[in-house]
Amino acid sequence: MPFAAERRPRGQDGGSDSSRADRQPPSQDPAERARAICLRLLTGTPRTRKQLADALDRRGIPPEVAEEVLSRFEEAGLIDDAAFAGAWVESRHHGRGLARRALARELRTKGVDAALIDDAMDRLDPEQEEETARELVARKLRSTRGLDRDRRIRRLAGMLARKGYGEGVALRVVRQALEEEGLAEDLEDGDLVGLDEGY
Repeated sequence: MPFAAERRPRGQDGGSDSSRADRQPPSQDPAERARAICLRLLTGTPRTRKQLADALDRRGIPPEVAEEVLSRFEEAGLIDDAAFAGAWVESRHHGRGLARRALARELRTKGVDAALIDDAMDRLDPEQEEETARELVARKLRSTRGLDRDRRIRRLAGMLARKGYGEGVALRVVRQALEEEGLAEDLEDGDLVGLDEGY
């Protein structure tokens, strides 16, 4: 049952630290503590090896013990950075509309190896990525009506830039959306210069 530990009777010390003490008794072996920490963290959501290593370091687990425990978890398939990266890309692209650049940045912050990030990015179909950009622009387009042309371009392209879409895709998608709306005007590549920075 969730939060059962918080509803237990108070321990002998009479304080709320008794639930923490139950989870990590002071006499526990560092390897046992490391395994318990990893299992607890992996129960809620998948984690990368780096995320678990950082958590063990914060809890004072010696580096050599952490390395051994993490390697055993990896061998058992409980830690799988490649699977994590693939699932992350799938979830964040479909759920938030993020493009390759933003997804790669997020995976780097989670400590995923560059080669695994590249593999995960290769699974993201460029046509699907552009279709997602179109859907994002279509949803935002209505809220920009009434603004002048340049502000609409900047607002729409800026939204795509924040989600990691490159200038070329942004230009193509924004042009198509405005043309479909009947505002066919020639957009110059220079209209979108600098949108990738500062958004």
